[in-house]
Amino acid sequence: MMRRNAAWLPSVFNDLFDTDFMPKANATAPAINVKESDKGYTVELAAPGMTKEDFNVHINDEGNLIIKMEKKQENKEEDKSARYLRREFSYTKFEQTLILPDDVKKEDIAARVENGVLTVELPKLVEEKVKVSRQIEIG
Repeated sequence: MMRRNAAWLPSVFNDLFDTDFMPKANATAPAINVKESDKGYTVELAAPGMTKEDFNVHINDEGNLIIKMEKKQENKEEDKSARYLRREFSYTKFEQTLILPDDVKKEDIAARVENGVLTVELPKLVEEKVKVSRQIEIG
Protein backbone atom coordinates (compact mmCIF):
# COMPACT_ATOMS: atom_id res chain seq x y z
CA MET A 1 0.00 0.00 0.00
CA MET A 2 1.32 3.42 -0.95
CA ARG A 3 1.63 5.90 1.88
CA ARG A 4 0.03 9.18 1.04
CA ASN A 5 2.51 12.02 1.03
CA ALA A 6 1.60 14.50 3.78
CA ALA A 7 2.91 17.39 1.67
CA TRP A 8 0.30 16.90 -1.05
CA LEU A 9 -0.07 20.59 -1.79
CA PRO A 10 1.78 21.82 -4.87
CA SER A 11 5.00 23.54 -3.82
CA VAL A 12 3.65 26.83 -5.11
CA PHE A 13 1.01 26.68 -2.36
CA ASN A 14 3.60 26.23 0.39
CA ASP A 15 3.83 30.00 0.96
CA LEU A 16 0.06 30.24 0.87
CA PHE A 17 -0.57 31.08 4.46
CA ASP A 18 1.13 34.35 5.39
CA THR A 19 -1.38 35.27 8.04
CA ASP A 20 -0.75 38.52 9.88
CA PHE A 21 -4.42 39.21 10.50
CA MET A 22 -4.72 38.57 14.23
CA PRO A 23 -2.84 37.36 17.31
CA LYS A 24 -2.09 33.65 17.30
CA ALA A 25 -4.02 33.22 20.54
CA ASN A 26 -7.26 34.05 18.76
CA ALA A 27 -8.59 30.81 17.33
CA THR A 28 -11.19 32.32 15.01
CA ALA A 29 -9.14 31.69 11.88
CA PRO A 30 -11.21 29.48 9.59
CA ALA A 31 -9.91 26.18 8.25
CA ILE A 32 -8.76 26.29 4.62
CA ASN A 33 -8.61 23.32 2.23
CA VAL A 34 -6.95 23.44 -1.18
CA LYS A 35 -7.72 20.72 -3.72
CA GLU A 36 -6.19 20.22 -7.15
CA SER A 37 -7.76 18.48 -10.14
CA ASP A 38 -6.91 18.31 -13.83
CA LYS A 39 -9.19 21.28 -14.46
CA GLY A 40 -8.06 23.55 -11.62
CA TYR A 41 -7.71 24.26 -7.93
CA THR A 42 -10.51 24.59 -5.38
CA VAL A 43 -10.06 26.61 -2.20
CA GLU A 44 -12.59 25.93 0.57
CA LEU A 45 -12.83 28.10 3.64
CA ALA A 46 -15.07 27.02 6.52
CA ALA A 47 -17.03 29.98 7.85
CA PRO A 48 -20.19 28.88 9.69
CA GLY A 49 -22.82 31.59 10.01
CA MET A 50 -21.22 33.76 7.34
CA THR A 51 -23.06 34.99 4.26
CA LYS A 52 -21.66 36.13 0.92
CA GLU A 53 -22.02 39.74 2.11
CA ASP A 54 -19.41 39.02 4.81
CA PHE A 55 -16.72 38.15 2.22
CA ASN A 56 -14.56 40.09 -0.19
CA VAL A 57 -12.53 38.06 -2.69
CA HIS A 58 -10.23 39.84 -5.14
CA ILE A 59 -6.96 39.63 -7.07
CA ASN A 60 -4.39 42.26 -6.07
CA ASP A 61 -1.80 44.04 -8.23
CA GLU A 62 0.72 41.23 -7.68
CA GLY A 63 -1.77 38.67 -9.00
CA ASN A 64 -2.38 37.10 -5.58
CA LEU A 65 -5.82 36.03 -4.39
CA ILE A 66 -7.02 37.96 -1.33
CA ILE A 67 -9.85 36.58 0.78
CA LYS A 68 -11.28 38.95 3.39
CA MET A 69 -14.00 38.11 5.87
CA GLU A 70 -15.66 40.55 8.25
CA LYS A 71 -18.67 40.00 10.47
CA LYS A 72 -20.06 42.35 13.09
CA GLN A 73 -22.78 41.23 15.47
CA GLU A 74 -24.44 43.17 18.21
CA ASN A 75 -26.93 41.48 20.50
CA LYS A 76 -29.01 43.84 22.61
CA GLU A 77 -30.99 42.60 25.56
CA GLU A 78 -33.17 45.03 27.44
CA ASP A 79 -34.09 44.37 31.04
CA LYS A 80 -37.27 46.36 31.80
CA SER A 81 -37.14 45.96 35.60
CA ALA A 82 -33.57 47.19 36.02
CA ARG A 83 -33.71 49.68 33.14
CA TYR A 84 -30.37 48.87 31.61
CA LEU A 85 -29.23 47.77 28.24
CA ARG A 86 -26.80 44.90 27.93
CA ARG A 87 -24.82 44.67 24.72
CA GLU A 88 -22.75 41.76 23.54
CA PHE A 89 -20.42 42.53 20.68
CA SER A 90 -18.99 39.94 18.38
CA TYR A 91 -16.50 40.95 15.74
CA THR A 92 -14.76 38.59 13.36
CA LYS A 93 -12.14 39.78 10.91
CA PHE A 94 -9.94 37.59 8.77
CA GLU A 95 -7.68 38.15 5.78
CA GLN A 96 -5.81 35.52 3.79
CA THR A 97 -3.39 36.00 0.88
CA LEU A 98 -3.00 33.08 -1.50
CA ILE A 99 -0.06 33.09 -3.90
CA LEU A 100 -1.55 31.65 -7.06
CA PRO A 101 0.22 29.16 -9.32
CA ASP A 102 1.15 30.45 -12.78
CA ASP A 103 -1.29 28.09 -14.48
CA VAL A 104 -4.40 29.69 -12.95
CA LYS A 105 -6.72 31.42 -15.45
CA LYS A 106 -7.22 34.54 -13.31
CA GLU A 107 -10.08 36.04 -15.35
CA ASP A 108 -12.22 32.92 -14.80
CA ILE A 109 -11.92 32.67 -10.99
CA ALA A 110 -15.34 32.23 -9.37
CA ALA A 111 -16.47 32.23 -5.71
CA ARG A 112 -19.62 31.21 -3.88
CA VAL A 113 -20.83 30.75 -0.29
CA GLU A 114 -22.91 27.68 0.50
CA ASN A 115 -23.79 26.09 3.86
CA GLY A 116 -21.16 28.15 5.71
CA VAL A 117 -18.36 27.32 3.25
CA LEU A 118 -16.71 29.81 0.90
CA THR A 119 -15.59 27.98 -2.25
CA VAL A 120 -13.22 29.66 -4.71
CA GLU A 121 -12.72 27.90 -8.05
CA LEU A 122 -9.38 28.55 -9.74
CA PRO A 123 -9.51 27.05 -13.24
CA LYS A 124 -6.24 26.05 -14.91
CA LEU A 125 -5.09 27.47 -18.21
CA VAL A 126 -5.53 24.83 -20.88
CA GLU A 127 -2.64 24.82 -23.28
CA GLU A 128 -3.65 24.16 -26.84
CA LYS A 129 -1.66 21.27 -28.22
CA VAL A 130 -0.21 22.44 -31.53
CA LYS A 131 0.23 19.67 -34.06
CA VAL A 132 3.79 19.63 -35.28
CA SER A 133 3.39 16.77 -37.73
CA ARG A 134 2.83 17.84 -41.32
CA GLN A 135 3.36 16.58 -44.82
CA ILE A 136 6.55 17.86 -46.44
CA GLU A 137 6.07 18.64 -50.08
CA ILE A 138 8.79 17.26 -52.33
CA GLY A 139 9.95 19.86 -54.85
